[in-house]
Amino acid sequence: MNDTYSTPAAAVPEPEQDPARFVQWFRQVAPYVHAFRGKTFVVAFGGELVQAGALNVLIQDLSLLSALGIRLILVHGSRPQVNEQLRLKGYDFQFDRGLQVTDGAALECAKEAAGEIRLDIEAAFSQGLPNTPMSHAHIRVLSGNFITARPIGVINGVDYQQTGLVRKVDTQALEFALQNGSIALISPLGFSPTGEAFNLSMEDLATSIAVAMQAEKLIFLTDAPVILDAEGNVDNEMARAEADARIQRGEIDSGAAVVLAYASRAVKLGVARAHLVRFDQDGSVLLEVFTHDGVGTMVVEDTLDDLRTATIDDVGAIVHLIEPLEDDGTLIRRGIGSIERDVELFSVAEHDGVIYGCVAVYPYPKERMAEMACLTVNPQWQGEGTGERLLRHAEAKARSLGITRLFVLTTRTAHWFIKRGFVQGSVQDLPKDKQAMYDRNRRSQVFIKRL
Repeated sequence: MNDTYSTPAAAVPEPEQDPARFVQWFRQVAPYVHAFRGKTFVVAFGGELVQAGALNVLIQDLSLLSALGIRLILVHGSRPQVNEQLRLKGYDFQFDRGLQVTDGAALECAKEAAGEIRLDIEAAFSQGLPNTPMSHAHIRVLSGNFITARPIGVINGVDYQQTGLVRKVDTQALEFALQNGSIALISPLGFSPTGEAFNLSMEDLATSIAVAMQAEKLIFLTDAPVILDAEGNVDNEMARAEADARIQRGEIDSGAAVVLAYASRAVKLGVARAHLVRFDQDGSVLLEVFTHDGVGTMVVEDTLDDLRTATIDDVGAIVHLIEPLEDDGTLIRRGIGSIERDVELFSVAEHDGVIYGCVAVYPYPKERMAEMACLTVNPQWQGEGTGERLLRHAEAKARSLGITRLFVLTTRTAHWFIKRGFVQGSVQDLPKDKQAMYDRNRRSQVFIKRL
């Protein structure tokens, strides 16, 4: 789920059978390579993925990401494996999601399970199977005491014993490993300065690492149900504030809610994007990273700090922004009176009191459609993703109004909208009232996006 590029999730065409289509596909993928090369991804998965037999396929996909220059930190869990060890040793206690006590016996089981999974992962990265992404691969995997932990202690009278929290991430050691082309592998155990071991939550561990390393993406591979929107479709993108509200309202499956809460926390603390992806779909990591809509839920920061509804005091700044584009014919001329009348339909991007971008959403409730207009960014601020943020804001605003289709009329920026999921339509696809106002001399192209 990428904010800049869009490419179909179709299977890779065979170069011998359809060379033209293969070249086209390869060119579509290339921008992702440039966008993510050198960026740090933290990929976290529970022991359920290993138990389901999905480890080798995941490792092949991760080796491909590594080959593309993406710096990988893997964080694994081991809950079902620990529970199996406890069962075999005759203990009745079983771990579940959430905060639980780890006694000495459970800690020993956690050590055994973590060691077994770590060796399985290292072995999987060492294979060089022909006709797979691992062919001719030589990938170094480094693990070690990257995590300093502390005990949770006593909460509400309960002593959590060897259950711990992350105290510190050795970012210098992790950075050294990544700079030397290695993949860092972290098990859900941490150690105190006195040498004590603590059982850690995979979700808390991955979040702490992603925040400390200022990761571009934190990707949780989970067996929890996908998160759906009001229409019953996968909720591909969710603002952090919305994620927190839906968790509080109890709208999210309990298993997904735990992971979503950590994703929200990561974004709040500076991680650019956090993703929840099902591991039982073949290639889910690749689909999430290299397609526009992805296959899971991406949590992004709510930009309320500098993106807000316009007021009458902002009219002058809006006019100043859009006038140059009206003069060169990029935007249709509206006039200050029209903007004053419709100012509540505008949103502005503001920084230190300076308005540097705007967008308007004109709803047509009868057809459950809305027009996005006047998407403008000050030239000095272009190239920093403001246009994409304004677009996402407009889409969220339209959804909140019950809109299912967002349309734009453009004469010069068709390619920009196509790359962001808009599909070309016709005048007949517009709401009846908009058709009546359509300027046929201007010959604007119609592009529509389903929300």
